[in-house]
Amino acid sequence: MKLAWLDAAIVLAYLVGIFVLAQLVSREKGAHRKDAKDYFLAGKALPWWAIGTSLIAANISAEQIIGMSGSGYAIGLAIASYEWMAAATLLIVGRWFLPVFLRNGINTMPQFLEERYGRRIRTVMAVFWLILYVFVNLTSILWLGSIAVNQVAGIDQFTALVLLGAFALAYQLYGGLKAVALTDIVQVSLLVLGGLSVAAITLDRIGGGDVLAGFQRLWAEHPEHFRMILSPDNPHYKELPGLAVLLGGMWVMNVSYWGFNQYIIQRGLAAKSVAEAQKGVLLAAALKLVMPLIVVLPGIAAVALAPDLARPDQAYPTMMGLLPTGVLGLVFAALVAAVMASLASKINSIATIFTLDFYARIGDRKDETHLVTVGRLAAVGAVVVGVLAARPLLGSFEQAFQYIQDFTGYFTPGICAIFLLGLFWPRANEAGALAGAIGSVALSIAVRFGLPQMPFMNRVGWVFVLSVALAVAVSLATRPPQRNLIRTDDVDFRTSAGFHAGALVVIALLVVLYTVFW
Repeated sequence: MKLAWLDAAIVLAYLVGIFVLAQLVSREKGAHRKDAKDYFLAGKALPWWAIGTSLIAANISAEQIIGMSGSGYAIGLAIASYEWMAAATLLIVGRWFLPVFLRNGINTMPQFLEERYGRRIRTVMAVFWLILYVFVNLTSILWLGSIAVNQVAGIDQFTALVLLGAFALAYQLYGGLKAVALTDIVQVSLLVLGGLSVAAITLDRIGGGDVLAGFQRLWAEHPEHFRMILSPDNPHYKELPGLAVLLGGMWVMNVSYWGFNQYIIQRGLAAKSVAEAQKGVLLAAALKLVMPLIVVLPGIAAVALAPDLARPDQAYPTMMGLLPTGVLGLVFAALVAAVMASLASKINSIATIFTLDFYARIGDRKDETHLVTVGRLAAVGAVVVGVLAARPLLGSFEQAFQYIQDFTGYFTPGICAIFLLGLFWPRANEAGALAGAIGSVALSIAVRFGLPQMPFMNRVGWVFVLSVALAVAVSLATRPPQRNLIRTDDVDFRTSAGFHAGALVVIALLVVLYTVFW
Protein backbone atom coordinates (compact mmCIF):
# COMPACT_ATOMS: atom_id res chain seq x y z
CA MET A 1 0.00 0.00 0.00
CA LYS A 2 1.31 3.45 -0.91
CA LEU A 3 -0.08 6.90 -0.31
CA ALA A 4 -0.89 8.87 -3.46
CA TRP A 5 0.12 12.53 -3.54
CA LEU A 6 -3.43 13.58 -2.60
CA ASP A 7 -3.43 11.26 0.42
CA ALA A 8 -0.03 12.54 1.52
CA ALA A 9 -1.22 16.14 1.12
CA ILE A 10 -4.28 15.47 3.33
CA VAL A 11 -2.12 13.94 6.06
CA LEU A 12 0.41 16.79 5.85
CA ALA A 13 -2.40 19.37 6.02
CA TYR A 14 -3.75 17.67 9.15
CA LEU A 15 -0.32 17.64 10.85
CA VAL A 16 0.35 21.30 10.08
CA GLY A 17 -3.18 22.32 11.03
CA ILE A 18 -3.26 20.52 14.38
CA PHE A 19 0.17 21.88 15.32
CA VAL A 20 -0.82 25.46 14.51
CA LEU A 21 -4.15 25.09 16.31
CA ALA A 22 -2.43 23.70 19.42
CA GLN A 23 -0.11 26.69 19.58
CA LEU A 24 -2.96 29.17 19.02
CA VAL A 25 -5.18 27.82 21.79
CA SER A 26 -2.18 27.67 24.15
CA ARG A 27 -1.38 31.39 23.95
CA GLU A 28 -1.57 33.36 27.17
CA LYS A 29 -3.23 36.74 27.39
CA GLY A 30 -1.03 39.77 27.99
CA ALA A 31 2.02 39.21 30.17
CA HIS A 32 0.62 36.14 31.96
CA ARG A 33 3.06 33.21 32.11
CA LYS A 34 1.97 29.59 32.41
CA ASP A 35 1.89 28.24 35.94
CA ALA A 36 1.51 24.61 37.00
CA LYS A 37 -2.30 24.81 37.06
CA ASP A 38 -2.31 26.21 33.52
CA TYR A 39 0.07 23.60 32.16
CA PHE A 40 -1.12 20.46 33.90
CA LEU A 41 -4.84 21.26 34.39
CA ALA A 42 -5.65 23.81 31.65
CA GLY A 43 -6.27 26.48 34.30
CA LYS A 44 -9.19 24.38 35.63
CA ALA A 45 -11.42 25.99 33.03
CA LEU A 46 -12.23 23.24 30.50
CA PRO A 47 -15.75 23.40 28.98
CA TRP A 48 -17.94 20.30 28.69
CA TRP A 49 -17.37 19.74 24.97
CA ALA A 50 -13.59 19.74 25.47
CA ILE A 51 -13.88 17.31 28.40
CA GLY A 52 -16.12 14.87 26.51
CA THR A 53 -14.14 14.80 23.28
CA SER A 54 -10.81 14.76 25.10
CA LEU A 55 -11.87 11.74 27.16
CA ILE A 56 -12.52 9.84 23.94
CA ALA A 57 -9.38 11.14 22.21
CA ALA A 58 -7.23 10.11 25.17
CA ASN A 59 -8.79 6.65 25.20
CA ILE A 60 -9.12 5.77 21.52
CA SER A 61 -5.70 5.30 20.00
CA ALA A 62 -3.74 2.73 18.07
CA GLU A 63 -4.26 0.21 20.85
CA GLN A 64 -8.02 0.51 20.28
CA ILE A 65 -8.17 1.04 16.51
CA ILE A 66 -5.47 -1.47 15.57
CA GLY A 67 -5.71 -3.65 18.66
CA MET A 68 -9.49 -3.88 18.99
CA SER A 69 -9.93 -4.36 15.26
CA GLY A 70 -7.47 -7.22 15.60
CA SER A 71 -9.53 -8.65 18.44
CA GLY A 72 -12.67 -8.10 16.35
CA TYR A 73 -11.04 -10.19 13.62
CA ALA A 74 -10.07 -12.96 16.05
CA ILE A 75 -12.95 -12.84 18.58
CA GLY A 76 -15.77 -10.75 17.14
CA LEU A 77 -18.19 -8.16 18.52
CA ALA A 78 -17.78 -9.47 22.08
CA ILE A 79 -14.67 -7.29 22.43
CA ALA A 80 -17.02 -4.26 22.12
CA SER A 81 -18.01 -4.81 25.76
CA TYR A 82 -14.94 -2.77 26.64
CA GLU A 83 -16.56 0.16 24.81
CA TRP A 84 -20.21 -0.27 25.72
CA MET A 85 -19.64 -1.00 29.40
CA ALA A 86 -17.34 2.02 29.52
CA ALA A 87 -20.39 4.13 28.69
CA ALA A 88 -22.16 2.91 31.83
CA THR A 89 -18.99 3.35 33.89
CA LEU A 90 -18.64 6.98 32.79
CA LEU A 91 -22.10 7.70 34.18
CA ILE A 92 -20.98 6.35 37.57
CA VAL A 93 -17.80 8.44 37.47
CA GLY A 94 -19.73 11.61 36.69
CA ARG A 95 -22.42 10.93 39.29
CA TRP A 96 -20.35 9.85 42.30
CA PHE A 97 -16.58 10.28 41.82
CA LEU A 98 -16.01 13.66 40.18
CA PRO A 99 -18.06 15.63 42.73
CA VAL A 100 -15.74 14.39 45.50
CA PHE A 101 -12.55 15.06 43.54
CA LEU A 102 -13.60 18.56 42.50
CA ARG A 103 -14.93 19.49 45.94
CA ASN A 104 -11.52 18.63 47.43
CA GLY A 105 -9.41 20.36 44.78
CA ILE A 106 -7.68 17.19 43.64
CA ASN A 107 -5.07 17.61 40.88
CA THR A 108 -3.64 14.08 40.68
CA MET A 109 -4.75 10.64 41.81
CA PRO A 110 -1.64 10.13 43.98
CA GLN A 111 -2.51 13.45 45.68
CA PHE A 112 -5.96 12.07 46.57
CA LEU A 113 -4.31 9.02 48.13
CA GLU A 114 -2.03 11.15 50.28
CA GLU A 115 -4.82 13.42 51.48
CA ARG A 116 -7.03 10.42 52.21
CA TYR A 117 -4.45 7.97 53.59
CA GLY A 118 -0.87 9.31 53.88
CA ARG A 119 2.42 9.95 52.08
CA ARG A 120 3.60 6.35 51.66
CA ILE A 121 0.65 5.20 49.56
CA ARG A 122 1.01 8.29 47.36
CA THR A 123 4.63 7.43 46.60
CA VAL A 124 3.95 3.73 45.98
CA MET A 125 1.11 4.40 43.56
CA ALA A 126 2.86 7.28 41.79
CA VAL A 127 5.78 4.94 41.04
CA PHE A 128 3.37 2.29 39.79
CA TRP A 129 1.54 4.69 37.48
CA LEU A 130 4.73 6.09 36.00
CA ILE A 131 5.97 2.57 35.21
CA LEU A 132 2.61 1.55 33.75
CA TYR A 133 2.18 4.70 31.65
CA VAL A 134 5.70 4.65 30.21
CA PHE A 135 6.35 0.93 29.73
CA VAL A 136 2.84 -0.34 28.90
CA ASN A 137 0.57 2.45 27.66
CA LEU A 138 3.01 4.83 25.95
CA THR A 139 4.95 2.00 24.31
CA SER A 140 1.80 0.25 23.10
CA ILE A 141 0.42 3.41 21.48
CA LEU A 142 3.75 4.07 19.78
CA TRP A 143 4.19 0.46 18.65
CA LEU A 144 0.73 -0.08 17.20
CA GLY A 145 0.74 3.36 15.62
CA SER A 146 4.07 2.63 13.98
CA ILE A 147 2.67 -0.63 12.56
CA ALA A 148 -0.07 1.32 10.80
CA VAL A 149 2.32 4.01 9.51
CA ASN A 150 4.68 1.32 8.25
CA GLN A 151 1.98 -0.62 6.41
CA VAL A 152 0.15 2.40 4.98
CA ALA A 153 2.95 4.84 4.23
CA GLY A 154 5.83 2.39 3.82
CA ILE A 155 7.98 4.22 6.38
CA ASP A 156 10.48 2.11 8.32
CA GLN A 157 8.85 1.14 11.62
CA PHE A 158 11.53 2.56 13.92
CA THR A 159 11.47 5.80 11.94
CA ALA A 160 7.69 5.84 12.36
CA LEU A 161 8.12 5.35 16.11
CA VAL A 162 10.45 8.35 16.31
CA LEU A 163 8.23 10.57 14.14
CA LEU A 164 5.05 9.77 16.08
CA GLY A 165 6.70 10.39 19.43
CA ALA A 166 8.41 13.59 18.31
CA PHE A 167 5.29 15.16 16.81
CA ALA A 168 3.04 14.25 19.75
CA LEU A 169 5.63 15.75 22.06
CA ALA A 170 6.09 18.90 19.98
CA TYR A 171 2.47 19.92 19.58
CA GLN A 172 1.64 19.74 23.30
CA LEU A 173 5.03 20.68 24.78
CA TYR A 174 4.25 24.39 25.05
CA GLY A 175 0.55 24.35 25.91
CA GLY A 176 0.24 21.23 28.09
CA LEU A 177 -3.27 19.91 28.80
CA LYS A 178 -4.92 22.99 27.30
CA ALA A 179 -3.27 22.32 23.94
CA VAL A 180 -4.36 18.68 24.11
CA ALA A 181 -7.95 19.15 25.26
CA LEU A 182 -8.89 22.12 23.08
CA THR A 183 -7.65 20.42 19.90
CA ASP A 184 -9.27 17.07 20.70
CA ILE A 185 -12.62 18.08 19.23
CA VAL A 186 -10.84 18.23 15.85
CA GLN A 187 -9.08 14.93 16.55
CA VAL A 188 -12.28 13.13 17.55
CA SER A 189 -14.28 14.55 14.63
CA LEU A 190 -11.62 13.28 12.25
CA LEU A 191 -11.48 9.95 14.05
CA VAL A 192 -15.24 9.40 13.80
CA LEU A 193 -15.41 10.51 10.16
CA GLY A 194 -12.45 8.37 9.14
CA GLY A 195 -13.56 5.33 11.11
CA LEU A 196 -17.09 5.40 9.74
CA SER A 197 -15.62 5.70 6.24
CA VAL A 198 -13.66 2.46 6.71
CA ALA A 199 -16.73 0.67 8.08
CA ALA A 200 -18.97 1.92 5.27
CA ILE A 201 -16.54 1.13 2.43
CA THR A 202 -15.74 -2.37 3.70
CA LEU A 203 -19.43 -3.20 4.16
CA ASP A 204 -20.14 -1.73 0.73
CA ARG A 205 -17.52 -4.08 -0.72
CA ILE A 206 -19.07 -7.10 1.03
CA GLY A 207 -22.61 -6.11 0.01
CA GLY A 208 -21.79 -5.43 -3.63
CA GLY A 209 -22.54 -1.73 -3.43
CA ASP A 210 -25.03 -1.77 -0.54
CA VAL A 211 -23.76 -1.03 2.99
CA LEU A 212 -26.81 -2.46 4.78
CA ALA A 213 -26.74 -5.59 2.62
CA GLY A 214 -23.06 -5.94 3.43
CA PHE A 215 -23.75 -5.85 7.16
CA GLN A 216 -26.57 -8.40 6.82
CA ARG A 217 -24.38 -10.71 4.76
CA LEU A 218 -21.48 -10.41 7.20
CA TRP A 219 -23.80 -11.21 10.13
CA ALA A 220 -25.40 -14.15 8.27
CA GLU A 221 -22.11 -15.70 7.12
CA HIS A 222 -20.19 -15.14 10.36
CA PRO A 223 -22.77 -15.22 13.19
CA GLU A 224 -20.11 -16.39 15.63
CA HIS A 225 -18.50 -12.94 15.31
CA PHE A 226 -21.69 -11.13 16.40
CA ARG A 227 -22.17 -12.68 19.83
CA MET A 228 -21.59 -10.40 22.80
CA ILE A 229 -21.71 -13.19 25.40
CA LEU A 230 -19.35 -16.05 24.56
CA SER A 231 -20.22 -19.62 25.54
CA PRO A 232 -17.72 -21.81 27.45
CA ASP A 233 -16.93 -23.81 24.30
CA ASN A 234 -15.80 -20.70 22.43
CA PRO A 235 -12.00 -20.72 21.87
CA HIS A 236 -11.81 -17.15 23.19
CA TYR A 237 -13.93 -17.75 26.29
CA LYS A 238 -10.85 -17.38 28.50
CA GLU A 239 -10.42 -13.80 27.27
CA LEU A 240 -14.12 -12.81 27.54
CA PRO A 241 -15.76 -15.31 29.92
CA GLY A 242 -19.47 -15.12 29.18
CA LEU A 243 -21.70 -13.42 31.75
CA ALA A 244 -18.66 -12.54 33.87
CA VAL A 245 -18.08 -9.78 31.35
CA LEU A 246 -21.35 -8.13 32.44
CA LEU A 247 -21.31 -9.09 36.11
CA GLY A 248 -17.66 -9.49 37.09
CA GLY A 249 -14.16 -8.31 36.44
CA MET A 250 -14.82 -5.94 33.57
CA TRP A 251 -16.56 -3.59 35.98
CA VAL A 252 -13.37 -3.49 38.04
CA MET A 253 -11.26 -2.80 34.93
CA ASN A 254 -13.58 -0.04 33.75
CA VAL A 255 -14.08 1.68 37.10
CA SER A 256 -10.34 1.71 37.70
CA TYR A 257 -9.58 3.00 34.19
CA TRP A 258 -12.26 5.69 33.89
CA GLY A 259 -12.49 6.70 37.54
CA PHE A 260 -8.97 6.55 38.96
CA ASN A 261 -6.60 6.70 35.99
CA GLN A 262 -4.73 10.01 35.90
CA TYR A 263 -4.55 10.52 32.16
CA ILE A 264 -8.30 9.92 31.85
CA ILE A 265 -9.71 11.59 34.95
CA GLN A 266 -7.37 14.58 34.49
CA ARG A 267 -9.89 16.03 32.02
CA GLY A 268 -12.62 15.98 34.65
CA LEU A 269 -10.28 17.44 37.26
CA ALA A 270 -9.65 20.36 34.88
CA ALA A 271 -13.35 21.22 34.53
CA LYS A 272 -14.60 24.69 35.38
CA SER A 273 -17.39 23.16 37.54
CA VAL A 274 -18.96 19.85 38.56
CA ALA A 275 -21.93 20.44 36.24
CA GLU A 276 -19.58 21.08 33.31
CA ALA A 277 -17.61 17.92 34.11
CA GLN A 278 -20.81 15.86 34.23
CA LYS A 279 -22.00 17.17 30.86
CA GLY A 280 -18.60 16.27 29.41
CA VAL A 281 -18.76 12.76 30.86
CA LEU A 282 -22.25 12.28 29.41
CA LEU A 283 -20.99 13.32 25.96
CA ALA A 284 -18.15 10.79 26.26
CA ALA A 285 -20.62 8.04 27.25
CA ALA A 286 -22.74 8.76 24.17
CA LEU A 287 -19.68 8.66 21.92
CA LYS A 288 -18.67 5.33 23.46
CA LEU A 289 -21.85 3.73 22.10
CA VAL A 290 -20.74 4.31 18.49
CA MET A 291 -17.05 3.43 18.95
CA PRO A 292 -17.46 -0.27 18.04
CA LEU A 293 -18.49 0.83 14.52
CA ILE A 294 -15.07 2.44 14.24
CA VAL A 295 -12.77 0.12 16.17
CA VAL A 296 -14.39 -3.36 15.96
CA LEU A 297 -16.55 -3.61 12.82
CA PRO A 298 -13.63 -3.16 10.36
CA GLY A 299 -11.90 -6.13 12.01
CA ILE A 300 -15.02 -8.28 11.61
CA ALA A 301 -15.33 -7.17 7.98
CA ALA A 302 -11.75 -8.34 7.44
CA VAL A 303 -12.89 -11.90 8.26
CA ALA A 304 -14.83 -11.84 4.98
CA LEU A 305 -12.47 -9.70 2.92
CA ALA A 306 -9.08 -10.97 4.13
CA PRO A 307 -9.60 -14.31 5.88
CA ASP A 308 -5.96 -15.43 5.79
CA LEU A 309 -4.13 -12.68 7.66
CA ALA A 310 -0.95 -13.78 9.39
CA ARG A 311 -1.74 -11.68 12.50
CA PRO A 312 -5.07 -10.27 13.74
CA ASP A 313 -3.52 -6.83 14.28
CA GLN A 314 -3.07 -6.56 10.50
CA ALA A 315 -6.85 -6.37 10.00
CA TYR A 316 -7.33 -2.59 10.16
CA PRO A 317 -4.32 -1.63 8.02
CA THR A 318 -5.41 -4.25 5.48
CA MET A 319 -8.91 -2.77 5.30
CA MET A 320 -7.35 0.64 4.75
CA GLY A 321 -5.74 -0.82 1.64
CA LEU A 322 -9.20 -1.11 0.08
CA LEU A 323 -9.88 2.62 0.31
CA PRO A 324 -9.78 4.89 -2.75
CA THR A 325 -7.34 7.77 -3.08
CA GLY A 326 -8.38 10.74 -0.99
CA VAL A 327 -10.44 8.64 1.41
CA LEU A 328 -7.27 6.73 2.30
CA GLY A 329 -5.59 10.03 3.17
CA LEU A 330 -8.55 11.05 5.34
CA VAL A 331 -8.63 7.72 7.18
CA PHE A 332 -4.87 7.65 7.62
CA ALA A 333 -5.02 11.19 9.00
CA ALA A 334 -7.77 10.02 11.39
CA LEU A 335 -5.58 7.15 12.57
CA VAL A 336 -2.64 9.47 13.08
CA ALA A 337 -4.97 11.89 14.90
CA ALA A 338 -6.01 9.14 17.31
CA VAL A 339 -2.39 8.21 17.95
CA MET A 340 -1.37 11.85 18.42
CA ALA A 341 -4.22 12.68 20.80
CA SER A 342 -3.66 9.64 22.99
CA LEU A 343 0.11 10.01 22.99
CA ALA A 344 -0.11 13.69 23.91
CA SER A 345 -2.54 12.89 26.74
CA LYS A 346 -0.30 10.17 28.09
CA ILE A 347 2.81 12.34 27.86
CA ASN A 348 1.11 15.18 29.72
CA SER A 349 -0.09 12.88 32.51
CA ILE A 350 3.36 11.36 32.93
CA ALA A 351 4.79 14.87 33.22
CA THR A 352 2.03 15.81 35.69
CA ILE A 353 2.64 12.88 38.05
CA PHE A 354 6.42 13.16 37.87
CA THR A 355 6.38 16.90 38.52
CA LEU A 356 3.59 17.28 41.08
CA ASP A 357 3.88 13.95 42.90
CA PHE A 358 7.67 13.64 42.96
CA TYR A 359 9.72 16.66 42.01
CA ALA A 360 7.59 19.35 43.67
CA ARG A 361 7.74 17.46 46.99
CA ILE A 362 11.56 17.25 47.10
CA GLY A 363 13.45 19.98 48.95
CA ASP A 364 12.32 23.59 49.04
CA ARG A 365 9.23 24.96 47.36
CA LYS A 366 9.72 25.54 43.62
CA ASP A 367 8.28 28.44 41.67
CA GLU A 368 5.54 27.77 39.11
CA THR A 369 7.63 28.49 36.01
CA HIS A 370 10.30 26.07 37.19
CA LEU A 371 7.71 23.30 37.65
CA VAL A 372 6.43 23.82 34.10
CA THR A 373 10.01 23.49 32.78
CA VAL A 374 10.52 20.28 34.73
CA GLY A 375 7.24 18.94 33.36
CA ARG A 376 8.40 19.58 29.81
CA LEU A 377 11.72 17.83 30.45
CA ALA A 378 9.88 14.87 31.97
CA ALA A 379 7.72 14.69 28.84
CA VAL A 380 10.80 14.56 26.61
CA GLY A 381 12.36 11.82 28.73
CA ALA A 382 9.18 9.72 28.68
CA VAL A 383 8.99 9.82 24.87
CA VAL A 384 12.65 8.81 24.47
CA VAL A 385 12.18 5.83 26.80
CA GLY A 386 8.92 4.84 25.11
CA VAL A 387 10.45 4.85 21.63
CA LEU A 388 13.42 2.73 22.73
CA ALA A 389 11.31 0.25 24.73
CA ALA A 390 8.44 -0.31 22.27
CA ARG A 391 9.91 -3.11 20.15
CA PRO A 392 11.48 -5.15 22.99
CA LEU A 393 8.24 -5.07 25.01
CA LEU A 394 5.55 -5.46 22.34
CA GLY A 395 7.17 -6.86 19.21
CA SER A 396 6.21 -10.49 19.90
CA PHE A 397 2.50 -10.14 20.76
CA GLU A 398 -0.21 -11.03 18.23
CA GLN A 399 -3.08 -9.21 19.99
CA ALA A 400 -1.55 -6.23 21.73
CA PHE A 401 -4.91 -5.07 23.13
CA GLN A 402 -5.38 -8.30 25.06
CA TYR A 403 -1.76 -8.11 26.30
CA ILE A 404 -2.43 -4.65 27.72
CA GLN A 405 -5.64 -5.77 29.47
CA ASP A 406 -4.00 -8.88 30.89
CA PHE A 407 -0.98 -6.98 32.24
CA THR A 408 -2.96 -4.17 33.84
CA GLY A 409 -5.25 -6.79 35.36
CA TYR A 410 -2.54 -7.56 37.92
CA PHE A 411 -2.83 -4.07 39.42
CA THR A 412 -6.31 -2.72 38.79
CA PRO A 413 -8.14 -4.79 41.46
CA GLY A 414 -6.07 -3.19 44.21
CA ILE A 415 -6.33 0.30 42.72
CA CYS A 416 -10.09 0.03 42.45
CA ALA A 417 -10.35 -1.34 45.99
CA ILE A 418 -8.33 1.37 47.74
CA PHE A 419 -10.02 4.24 45.90
CA LEU A 420 -13.54 2.97 46.49
CA LEU A 421 -12.79 2.38 50.17
CA GLY A 422 -11.14 5.79 50.36
CA LEU A 423 -14.18 7.48 48.87
CA PHE A 424 -16.93 5.67 50.73
CA TRP A 425 -15.58 3.98 53.92
CA PRO A 426 -14.13 6.44 56.48
CA ARG A 427 -12.55 3.67 58.60
CA ALA A 428 -10.09 2.65 55.84
CA ASN A 429 -6.52 3.60 56.80
CA GLU A 430 -3.11 3.72 55.13
CA ALA A 431 -2.04 0.30 56.38
CA GLY A 432 -5.16 -1.21 54.85
CA ALA A 433 -4.65 0.68 51.59
CA LEU A 434 -1.05 -0.48 51.28
CA ALA A 435 -2.11 -4.05 52.04
CA GLY A 436 -4.85 -3.91 49.41
CA ALA A 437 -2.63 -2.36 46.73
CA ILE A 438 0.43 -4.57 47.22
CA GLY A 439 -1.65 -7.63 48.06
CA SER A 440 -3.52 -7.24 44.76
CA VAL A 441 -0.33 -7.90 42.79
CA ALA A 442 0.66 -10.87 44.95
CA LEU A 443 -2.85 -12.34 44.80
CA SER A 444 -3.02 -11.85 41.03
CA ILE A 445 0.27 -13.70 40.55
CA ALA A 446 -0.82 -16.49 42.89
CA VAL A 447 -4.14 -16.97 41.08
CA ARG A 448 -2.49 -16.71 37.65
CA PHE A 449 -0.04 -19.52 38.36
CA GLY A 450 -2.15 -21.49 40.82
CA LEU A 451 -5.23 -21.53 38.59
CA PRO A 452 -3.81 -21.03 35.08
CA GLN A 453 -7.11 -21.94 33.38
CA MET A 454 -9.06 -19.17 35.11
CA PRO A 455 -10.01 -16.41 32.62
CA PHE A 456 -8.10 -13.24 33.45
CA MET A 457 -11.31 -11.24 33.82
CA ASN A 458 -12.57 -13.68 36.46
CA ARG A 459 -9.18 -13.39 38.12
CA VAL A 460 -9.58 -9.62 38.23
CA GLY A 461 -13.02 -9.95 39.82
CA TRP A 462 -11.95 -12.41 42.52
CA VAL A 463 -8.74 -10.56 43.32
CA PHE A 464 -10.76 -7.35 43.71
CA VAL A 465 -13.00 -9.04 46.29
CA LEU A 466 -9.95 -10.43 48.11
CA SER A 467 -8.17 -7.06 47.99
CA VAL A 468 -11.18 -5.30 49.52
CA ALA A 469 -11.37 -7.98 52.23
CA LEU A 470 -7.64 -7.65 52.93
CA ALA A 471 -7.77 -3.84 53.08
CA VAL A 472 -10.81 -3.95 55.40
CA ALA A 473 -9.25 -6.58 57.68
CA VAL A 474 -5.94 -4.72 58.02
CA SER A 475 -7.73 -1.40 58.57
CA LEU A 476 -9.84 -2.90 61.37
CA ALA A 477 -6.81 -4.60 62.92
CA THR A 478 -4.83 -1.35 63.08
CA ARG A 479 -5.60 2.04 64.55
CA PRO A 480 -8.13 4.34 62.86
CA PRO A 481 -6.89 6.64 60.07
CA GLN A 482 -4.60 9.37 61.36
CA ARG A 483 -5.00 11.45 58.21
CA ASN A 484 -8.12 12.10 56.20
CA LEU A 485 -8.31 15.52 54.58
CA ILE A 486 -10.96 14.44 52.05
CA ARG A 487 -14.35 16.01 52.76
CA THR A 488 -17.42 14.08 51.64
CA ASP A 489 -19.98 15.30 54.17
CA ASP A 490 -20.76 18.48 52.23
CA VAL A 491 -20.46 17.09 48.68
CA ASP A 492 -23.53 17.76 46.52
CA PHE A 493 -24.25 14.57 44.57
CA ARG A 494 -27.33 15.97 42.86
CA THR A 495 -27.30 16.04 39.07
CA SER A 496 -29.26 18.07 36.54
CA ALA A 497 -32.40 16.89 34.77
CA GLY A 498 -30.39 16.86 31.53
CA PHE A 499 -27.81 14.48 33.01
CA HIS A 500 -30.58 12.19 34.29
CA ALA A 501 -32.30 12.11 30.90
CA GLY A 502 -29.08 11.52 28.99
CA ALA A 503 -28.02 8.74 31.38
CA LEU A 504 -31.38 6.97 30.93
CA VAL A 505 -31.02 7.13 27.13
CA VAL A 506 -27.49 5.66 27.31
CA ILE A 507 -28.64 2.83 29.59
CA ALA A 508 -31.67 2.07 27.39
CA LEU A 509 -29.48 1.85 24.29
CA LEU A 510 -27.08 -0.49 26.08
CA VAL A 511 -29.98 -2.79 26.98
CA VAL A 512 -31.10 -2.83 23.34
CA LEU A 513 -27.59 -3.52 22.01
CA TYR A 514 -26.96 -6.43 24.37
CA THR A 515 -30.41 -7.84 23.68
CA VAL A 516 -29.93 -7.75 19.90
CA PHE A 517 -26.39 -9.20 19.91
CA TRP A 518 -26.70 -11.53 22.90
